[in-house]
Amino acid sequence: MSKGTTIKEALAKWEEKNGAKASESKEVKLFGQIPPVEKMDASLSTLAQCEVLSLSTNSIEKIANLNGLKHLRVLSLGRNNIKSLTGLEAVGDTLEELWISYNLIEKLKGINVLKKIKILYMSNNAVKDWGEFQKLADLPCLIDLLFVGNPLEEKHSADGDWRDLAAKKLPKLKKLDGVPVIREEEENED
Repeated sequence: MSKGTTIKEALAKWEEKNGAKASESKEVKLFGQIPPVEKMDASLSTLAQCEVLSLSTNSIEKIANLNGLKHLRVLSLGRNNIKSLTGLEAVGDTLEELWISYNLIEKLKGINVLKKIKILYMSNNAVKDWGEFQKLADLPCLIDLLFVGNPLEEKHSADGDWRDLAAKKLPKLKKLDGVPVIREEEENED
């Protein structure tokens, strides 16, 4: 079996293709590497200026080595094999968007570190109970959530009460699954 692409190799390819130094760039896209990236290794810490990092469509199993990314605002990790949200502490004070759809996340332990997160796209994961969903209420800035395709959402969408239940649990939410959240008190203001 072939070895995955390392972050260092992916960065070297990126620099060659873009004619720029990854360490000085605000946006670095390492998605869909062939062979895929399997781990977020220490080479990521060289991305000191990075604000937008994409590692989607790889084979990453856990979030790690984000400590050097002091300016990271957007992290895209969709279509990987990530099972947990631990490892985000290092970017907890800067991250505004986390795109982590199409992974294997069942528990939301660790999400509470994301103090500035506004947008969380985590469709098609494995969250199945309200106890986990409720952890999203600890995110003071969360306004846009994509949660479609999680067992919890599928179960309640079938019952027809998903949007109401989710919006009640997250009173600051402005957008759920791509659709604006309209609340009764707003309707009564007209």
